[in-house]
Amino acid sequence: MSAIQIKALTYNIHKGYTTGNRKFMLESMRDRIAETEADIVFLQEIHGTAVQTDAQKRKFSYPDQPHFEFLADQAWPHYAYGRNAIYRKGDHGNAILSRYPFVAWENINVSKFPRSSRSILHGIIEIPGAAKPLHTLCVHLGLLEQERKEQLQALTARIDQHVPRDEPMIIAGDFNDWRRRAENHLHDDLNLTELFAELQGRHARTFPVWAPLLPVDRIYYRGITPLSCDRLCRGHWRDLSDHAALAGVFALACADNDS
Repeated sequence: MSAIQIKALTYNIHKGYTTGNRKFMLESMRDRIAETEADIVFLQEIHGTAVQTDAQKRKFSYPDQPHFEFLADQAWPHYAYGRNAIYRKGDHGNAILSRYPFVAWENINVSKFPRSSRSILHGIIEIPGAAKPLHTLCVHLGLLEQERKEQLQALTARIDQHVPRDEPMIIAGDFNDWRRRAENHLHDDLNLTELFAELQGRHARTFPVWAPLLPVDRIYYRGITPLSCDRLCRGHWRDLSDHAALAGVFALACADNDS
């Protein structure tokens, strides 16, 4: 059976700022992301609405449109956005950009504390010629271990209830799981595999970008074949967010033309 290649990218963009919020780099981020030619982009900490103060207007140049639309530009005509933090001057959350249309998408609130808003963005994408729709889940889990444990349980329940075992899936994002506890849920309970652990023998270290030590960002998959992976933390990538981006290439089964 032939296969379709799918390129995926996950990136915590730190609301478009460099470390310490010294510079607003959203336009440069858009250029670097576009250069990867990813088919599906998983984004965390991205603004939907961002109202500028006078000081911000003097110092930074925000786009007039939602930031996920600005990043999508002309490369990704389809996108989904899920707010997980709402405040007086805007909101931010997770987004999925796609070259292919969404059949459906839903944002699931998994917040455990009022000041730590988190969600799971679940999109189902129809890829022309593919045997099955592709489930994409973009996550950004909490900083506390007990918080993450409960959020991983919610993620497990979501997948058990809404993702058929015979349909392919990619879960990507910032797991904040430097102690590597997510495997107990995602690998043991759901039979998911982490891309870098499979191809390189260990999770990619992604934070902080200038000297990556912590393996907090991940790409998990099921029902597709991994082909390659890459950590993007050198050159221009080093001057953008405080996280490295992760990229992966997969083979997705084609529909059987004889059926």
